[in-house]
Amino acid sequence: MDMDMEEPPHLFLCPISMELMEDPVTVSTGVTYDRRSIERWLFSYGRTTCPATMQPLANLDLTPNHTLARVISSWLDRGSSSSSSSSPSTSSLSSPVHELGTPLTRMLEEERLRSALGDLEETPFKVTALKSMRSCMAGDVAMQIIFVASGGVEAIGRVMAQALAECGTGGDFSAFTVCEEAAAVLAALPLSDEASVGLVLAPECLRPVMALLQRGSAEARLHAMDILTKISNAGAGDHWTTGIDVDDVLKSLLELLSDEVSARLSSRALDVLLDVVERAPSGRAKAVEVGAVHVLVELLVVDADDRHVAERILLLLKRLCKCPEGRLAFAEHDLSVAAVARTMLRVSDLATQLAVKVLWLVSMVAQSEKVLEDMVLTGAVAKLLGLLHVESAPSTKQKTVRMVRIHGVFWRQYPCFPTDLKDYLRLLD
Repeated sequence: MDMDMEEPPHLFLCPISMELMEDPVTVSTGVTYDRRSIERWLFSYGRTTCPATMQPLANLDLTPNHTLARVISSWLDRGSSSSSSSSPSTSSLSSPVHELGTPLTRMLEEERLRSALGDLEETPFKVTALKSMRSCMAGDVAMQIIFVASGGVEAIGRVMAQALAECGTGGDFSAFTVCEEAAAVLAALPLSDEASVGLVLAPECLRPVMALLQRGSAEARLHAMDILTKISNAGAGDHWTTGIDVDDVLKSLLELLSDEVSARLSSRALDVLLDVVERAPSGRAKAVEVGAVHVLVELLVVDADDRHVAERILLLLKRLCKCPEGRLAFAEHDLSVAAVARTMLRVSDLATQLAVKVLWLVSMVAQSEKVLEDMVLTGAVAKLLGLLHVESAPSTKQKTVRMVRIHGVFWRQYPCFPTDLKDYLRLLD
């Protein structure tokens, strides 16, 4: 079919393949299909039901639908003659047929989308239907609005929940494919309004999204992360725990960071994790409980030279260390102080400010002898003293001076502490 032709009416499309029918035939239930598709359904797959209605077939007779075949042929001929009879710069632009063609095509597309959405939960060809919806809405804001207004998000949520349940009970791979394709449809939507976000955050929708994030294909994981990112950007953090345990979200994000599947996924996971930790009730304590501090420290050891990654990790550590559980987890990790100290005076001014804040929280708010010792042995104290000689934010400098004055006596007792720095500490006293 010529790519310049208008889209065919919905009735011209095979309910199985969603393609223009070449040889339409009707089964005993009165539904018409393309011969190739229905023969595959009946004879290759051994089914004895009508795919569209799922009603048992009285017989397997396929009756040619000559009337529909002639109408489709006429439509194709009209489209071919219309495109060849005049160029876009001449009569076709001013003809009544052209003027009515676009609105008519639009109406047909909208009706096609609504019809496919209405049949989505019953059709056995869900992947095909979902791909068709996704293609129909791609880059088309108006169609996306119609999809949402027609209950599309709720329908997708139900389909995903059903598919995930089938995966859990029977390990059905095709059901997981349905789940992945449904997520691709959701990822194509803006998900910027409160109503849509609330629907996605419902358990039947969010749980499959998190499952895809954990064990979906590379493309499905990106779609799942797109969905979570849009929810986060919509400021829905206050509702992260609506109907679902926030532990599931946190664990999935941390597993993604630990696996380092891709830099793109890791970067987005950090953004969503920041939002969940900051907004969700008890988000910080729950994040610490599921091992966030350990994962972030390990990640910082590897990616300390990546400014964007390091700054977000330090911001997360700062937020987690504001709670007692976070400070304890930080103090218990052998590499935590070294990883944070490494970023000071090296990555960026913001990273230095955040690193000082973290060290302040773990050494001043809740003093730990192990942390103080690690600060000496890893060179963190030397970097703090170096900060006093360079321009920095007033709050950063104040915290630095305070730490040096309070803990100077403790640090001076270590043989590895340089003599000249000991003299400098005496001057601060």
